[in-house]
Parts: sequence; structure tokens; C-alpha cells
Amino acid sequence: MTGTFLNNKTTLLAALSLFLGSIYYACQNEKQTTRPDLNSDTEHLLISDDQFVGSEQCMTCHQEAYEAWQGSHHDLAMQEATPETVLGDFSDVSYTTDEGMRSFFYTRGDEYWVNTEGPDGEHHDYKIIYTYGITPLQQYIVAFPDGKYQCLVTAWDTEEKKWFDLYPQLKIVHEEWLHWSRGAMNWNTMCSDCHSTNVKKNFNETTGSFNTTFAIMNVSCEACHGPGRDHLEAVSTQKGDAPYVKTGLKMTKDTPPKALVDACGRCHIRREQLTPAFNWQGSLMDHYYPQLLTERLYHADGQILDEVYVWGSFVQSKMYMNNVTCTDCHDAHSLKLKATDNTLCTSCHEPEKYDVLLHTHHTPDTEGAACINCHMPGRYYMVNDFRRDHSFRIPRPDLSVKYGTPNACNMCHTSRNAEWAWEAFQNWYGEPDYTHFSEVLAWGQTADTASVRALQQMVGDLQEPPIARATGITYLSRFQNENVLKSMVPYLKDPHPLLRAATTDALAQAAPLYFAREMFDGLSDENRAVRIKTYEALAGFPEDQIPLSFRESHVKARQEFYRYFMATADFPGGQAHKALYYQKTGRIDSAILAYEKAIQMDNYQNMARINLANLYYQKGWMQKAESTFREVIRQEPEFAETYYSLGLLYAEQNRISEAITQMEKTLSLQTSNPRIFYNLGLLYQKDQKNERAETVFERGLSHHPQDESLLYAMVFLQAMQMNNKEKARTYLRQLIKLFPDNPDYQQLWSQLSAQGAGPS
Repeated sequence: MTGTFLNNKTTLLAALSLFLGSIYYACQNEKQTTRPDLNSDTEHLLISDDQFVGSEQCMTCHQEAYEAWQGSHHDLAMQEATPETVLGDFSDVSYTTDEGMRSFFYTRGDEYWVNTEGPDGEHHDYKIIYTYGITPLQQYIVAFPDGKYQCLVTAWDTEEKKWFDLYPQLKIVHEEWLHWSRGAMNWNTMCSDCHSTNVKKNFNETTGSFNTTFAIMNVSCEACHGPGRDHLEAVSTQKGDAPYVKTGLKMTKDTPPKALVDACGRCHIRREQLTPAFNWQGSLMDHYYPQLLTERLYHADGQILDEVYVWGSFVQSKMYMNNVTCTDCHDAHSLKLKATDNTLCTSCHEPEKYDVLLHTHHTPDTEGAACINCHMPGRYYMVNDFRRDHSFRIPRPDLSVKYGTPNACNMCHTSRNAEWAWEAFQNWYGEPDYTHFSEVLAWGQTADTASVRALQQMVGDLQEPPIARATGITYLSRFQNENVLKSMVPYLKDPHPLLRAATTDALAQAAPLYFAREMFDGLSDENRAVRIKTYEALAGFPEDQIPLSFRESHVKARQEFYRYFMATADFPGGQAHKALYYQKTGRIDSAILAYEKAIQMDNYQNMARINLANLYYQKGWMQKAESTFREVIRQEPEFAETYYSLGLLYAEQNRISEAITQMEKTLSLQTSNPRIFYNLGLLYQKDQKNERAETVFERGLSHHPQDESLLYAMVFLQAMQMNNKEKARTYLRQLIKLFPDNPDYQQLWSQLSAQGAGPS
């Protein structure tokens, strides 16, 4: 299988690449660098449930806070299903989704039941065990075998008093991960860590079962402030104003603003879990790795798109960068806003400057004049749950014109286009006289090579939000240019752990082990996410070549890395990630088993299936490889890469006509990969169809005029098979101009020089 190349020096391999390349590492001078002692628990101690005293104990001293918390979304995050807690209509009513799935809701005494489609596609009766949430919707949880708890996909709208489908217009069959009886709606995996206190998933990878426990069912006082037993004992034995009474408590008035944002962000974030259970030690990134502002999750400029919650948008904001924190706007215990009109904003921003017609250009006290509607537009998630973007950005209809991103103006004025909004913006405010990272990110996401310099400047600016800088690192790594990758290396030592982790990840994916020796410091980083990313980045590096000063930290990082795999073993993505690691370390049989387990968890996990097919091919199991590729095509007939991989498989078996058919199908779906043109052209040559090969190469060069492999293929075709030396020299001249230091091209020119003039 074919990999891409980097200036002929190092093979590049994306994290979920379809094509397996070689692995290299640079032999550079060994660095004897020492790092401070680890300040988070590398052993990751779990906290026993008896360390938690319950919110009622807190009430005795903190009655005002307790009363504010009562009835809040935290208090009602999860409850036992009783006549007092169930809000939905269970009075023998039916609800049928738009796609035809029928559910019947009824009671048996004080118990609540539903008859609906189960994991086998047949209807069964299920008892409601827990309620989930309170407003604007309430979900319901049923118990399954093997310790699994599943959330119904039919929820109750608490405002309109009706049942509704969380996936309207989406046909979900019972075999899919998204079906309510399977992984996507599994409470243990998807929900429990944030809806209860001191949750331990306790997933058994061998049996696929759970023994999930929690100390307190809901988001209690101790979910935020940490286990309270020591605090309670200190209060009962010492004077209440003694400073050591606060020892061990989290999220107090003394917590710095950004640390408080991270503490709230632990649950209000789209992230990957790093540890088997949260234990209130270390920082956010000692337990979770935040998702960056990348495609499918965020719009190109960083505005919210998928369900990413709040942290990822708020940490983009100037407010966050200037130490505004969650509790400046929200009451810490009731979670309610401290004000619901513009006075919330004008408590910091001058009302005479901003809460006036000259600024808003909308009639005062209307929706158009509300600060949040221009600076915090939102989206609906779970059908009826409206959540606002917390990046507090100025509307930019000009970016909508350039990149198709949304803007607050057109979210209200839906009958108008972005050009109209941009014209109005200029009439009111003129053109922006400031720069914002959002334009750099949107430009960088297009993969335009001209954006590299802007990305590099933004990433290097410590005044920009770390999450934007880290996303910029990800985009830079996609250019697959050696100088660009080298420019990223200094960020392995950036002051912010998100940059260190993102850089480690990006370099490891773009050029496996090429920068290994620059990464050793990360093994003893003060932050667990960086240590885990570094250990994985060094997968496949000979352990006997790890400097002695890092051997101990390498062993500790390995333990943390394996605990991370334990924490994600119940996700199909976690199994696929494990398989990739096994591939890097040469354990192909283990990788195959992990990919097969990922597909068993989610039959539509086709990136895993494609990688699995490639491993079958690597093992020489051609029939299994072919049938696996065919299954992906059956499920996703418009996914071009599968036809490409199948075509390569046929080519290896010398099934040329079948290989050509697959490559032609690939090209009908995708033209962005020059290797498709290259391989199809070679297949035509092998099939003695040189004119067709020429046409394909010419078409490829029209899309990728500087692609080295296509230019060389055309030189070879013209000179060696079509006997057109003049045309061969034309393409060779382009190669020499692009790669003047390549001696092979100079030598080839010498061989053809008798046929015409040299390069200009």
C-alpha cells in the first residue's frame, strides 16, 4: 500500500491513515534534560465512597448555598423514577417517530414502563429506573443485562408537555451504535461521569459488562468541592475559621479564575477521558484531553457546531483570557444567570457606550438590541435545548462570505444573505480594524499553503487563546512540509499543556518518530495528558535507545497510557485507537483483535474496518481483506477511499481490469488525492493502454500541477513507452525547476539532452 512522502526524507502517516507507511526516527544528539517532579498522581488513586458525606451534611453550615442548589440542574441531574420525579406522560400513551419506531408508555402501580424496540429489533417491556435531567427535556433510563443502563431516545419535552424523538428524520436500525439500546445511549459510557458523584465505570473488557458505582446519585456539593469527610471532621474538631479547615476543598473563593473555568469545564466540555475515574487531583488535563476547534465539531472559525458544550467556546474568548470566570455571570449553586437582560453585560462594559442605539442599531429593549443575541448566538441540541456560543465574538459576516461560516446577523435575518449583512456591517462600523484568530483558523482549514505564515504567527502569539493556538498546530501539521513541521518543534515546550500535548500529537501523526528525540522531555511533563501523548508518540522507538535519564519516566508514562486505554476500552473509538498503537509497535495480531472488537461494538465503524482490511492484506489474507472492503462499500457506497484501497489490493493480485474499475470509481468520487491519478495511470500502462495513461496523468496534473510523482510518471511514460522525448523533456524541466537539488533528475536530463535544449 502506498504512503505519502515528505521531501523524500520521511514517510507521513495520519492517525487513521488508510495507507501504512514506513517509520523513521532522526539520530540527533542526546539531550540530558531534567524536569521537575511529577505533581499529579501517576498511580491515580481512586477515592472510596466513604469519603463522601452527602449534601445534607453540607447544609448544616452552608444553608444558603444548599437552598440555592436544591432544584438546580445539578441537583436534579439524575433521580430514581418515582411519581414525584417522573414528568413524562405514562398514562397508556403511544409515540411513534417520523421513521416509524413506536413506543408505548404505561405504569404498573408506582412503576413506570415502556414497550419499545430492543437491541434485537423486536419490541419488549422495559422498566424505567432513573430520570435524567429536568428542563427543557427529561430522559429515562432502563437497566440492561451485564450492568448496562440505557437512555431512551424518546424524551419528554417539559415545556411543551409532549414526547419527541432525539434523532428526528434519522432512521436508526437496531444494530447501530446510535440505537438507544447500544453504545451511543449507554449511561455507563456516555453520561455517568458527569451526572453523578465519584463515578467508577468499572468496565470489564473481556466480558463487555459494567459494574458502575457512584457515591452520590446526582451532581452533589462534593461533585464540585471534592470529598467532604476530612473537611467535616476538621470543622467538628477545630475552630471554623482555622485556615486548615479548607484544606483539600476544591472550587472555593480562592480558586484562580482559569482554574475555576477548568474545574467547571471537566463536565461542560467535549473531551476524551484519560483516567479510569476522576479523583479531584491535578488539573483538567490530568484527567481529560479537550477536543480542539476542528471540523465536524466547530465551524471553520471556531463557532460551535456539534454538541461541544461550553468550555471549548468560552476559552476562545477575550473574557477568559482576561480572567472572567463562570461565576461572574452564573450563580455558583443555582446555576442561574445573575441577570437576564443587558445589565449582566453592562456590569463590566460601559452602558453609555454599548447599550445604546448608536452601537446596537436596533430599537432598545428588543431582541435585536440584546447583547447576547449578537455576541452569543446559539444552536439547538437534543432537538429543543438551546445553548449559546460562549466565545463572545463580534459578528463577522465577511467571514461568512469568504468561508461559509455562520454569523449572528443572518441567524435573525434569515431571508437575507451574508453579502447583505456584510454591507450593513460596513455601513455601521466600517471594516474591522483588528485581527482575530477566527479568520486564521478558517483560512488554515482550507489547506491553502498561503495560510501557513498566518497560522505560524497565530500559534506563536502567547496572547491568543491556547485552544486556538493548539488548533493551529493541528492545521500546520497537515501541510506535510518538513520546514513547517520543524517550526512546530518549539511548542513541545510551550508554557501551556494544551500546546505541548497538541504538538506532540500532531508531530507524531504527521511524521512518526522523526522528531522522537525532541519529545523525550514530555515523558516527565507535569501534566498527564502530555505524558500520555508523548508515550504514544514514541511507540515503536527502541527502548534501549531511550536516554537513561528518561527510562524511569518512560515506565511511569507506560502505566498511565495503559490506564488511559482502560478508560476508553468501552468505546469503539477506544478499541480502534488501541489497534493503531498495536500497529505502531508491530503487534499485528493484537491490532486485528482490537479492530474486530471495535466493529463488534459498532458495526458501522468503517474507519476501523478499512484499517482492518489493510491488516488482513498485510497478513496475506486476501479474501478476508476483499470481503471487508466490500462491506464498507455496501454501507458507504460514496466513500472514495475504499474503492482506492480495493483497487490497490486487486493490483497486488495482478487483477488489472478489476483494479482499473475500482480506481475509476474512486476518481469519479474524489480528485483531491494525486495518488489516485498516479496509480490509475500506472494500471493503464500495465494494461498496455498508454494513451489512457497519458490522459489520466494530464488530468491529475491539472488538479495537482506540482505533484512530483505525477510529473515523474509522465516523464517515464513519454520517454520510455511513447517515445516522445520532447514531451518528456517538457515535464522533466518542470521537475528540475521544482526540485533543483535532485541529482536523479539532472542525470535523466543528461540522458535526454541529445534530443533537445536544456532547462531554462
